[in-house]
Formats: sequence, structure tokens, C-alpha cells
Amino acid sequence: MLNTLWNFIEKISRNVVFALAGLVGITIEEDKWISFMQFVKFGLVGLSNTLLTYVVYVICVQIGIHYQISYFIGYVAGIVNAFYWNNKYVFKQEEGEERSLIKAFVKCVMSYAGGYFCSSILLFLWVTILHFPKVISPIISLLVTIPINFILNKKWAFKTES
Repeated sequence: MLNTLWNFIEKISRNVVFALAGLVGITIEEDKWISFMQFVKFGLVGLSNTLLTYVVYVICVQIGIHYQISYFIGYVAGIVNAFYWNNKYVFKQEEGEERSLIKAFVKCVMSYAGGYFCSSILLFLWVTILHFPKVISPIISLLVTIPINFILNKKWAFKTES
């Protein structure tokens, strides 16, 4: 059902964007549109990861778990969520392509681990050095980690072989 809904939304979006582009004399190449929609899907998955990570983080902090441990627990929940949805909808295999799920999961974890360590350093900076609120600091870190995670996932973790 989710796939059907997404296909419907993508079809309407495509028709609207292509029509508007045509009105102003712009031609959109199909491969550019596909890449753009992949980025949009990654963004939606990222939004769910962020929400999940943040909710778990806040709950853990509120029950008295150290903010760094809370962030780690939330981040792990986000990685599992990211792998499932990125593998199923964002970087899905096309016919004739091969991907080892175990390898993809390990690479996904490794790519997000880089983002996690970057976030942890930024979180330390925001909370301990600059005294930003603990519940706002992880959101600020996303400005750095989202682009890094997209590139690592697209170019490395979910790369398929023909």
C-alpha cells in the first residue's frame, strides 16, 4: 500500500514539475528526475530517522540517561530504520542487479557511524562548550551529517553491481 501511495504521489509530482518546466522552456532529463526523486525519498527516510532518533534521545535523557549514551541509543534505532527503508524504497535493486544484504547493512552502519562520531563531537561542542540546550543540539548537528550520510549511502553502502 505504501508503495502504491508513493507511486501515485511521484506520478503527480512528475506531471506537475514537467508541465511547469515545459511552460518556461526547461527540459528535465529522466535520469535527473530519477536522481532527484531518490534524494526526496532519502530525505523522507531521513526525516523518519531523525524523528525516531530524537524521540528515543529525549526519552532517554528525561529518564536520566547521560545525553551521550541517550544519543547513541537513539542513533542505533535510526540506523536500523534507515537501513530498512533505504534498502526497500530509496536504493532498491533493479532487475539484474545484485546486492548482499549483510554487506549493505555493514556498510550502512559504517557510513552512519561516521555521521554518529561527527554528531557526537558536535553535540559535545554545542552542549559542553557552547552551553546550547541538550534537546536542541542534535537538531543543529543534522546540518552537517545529512549530506554526509546521503553521499555515503548512495555511493557506497547501497551501490549495486550489474
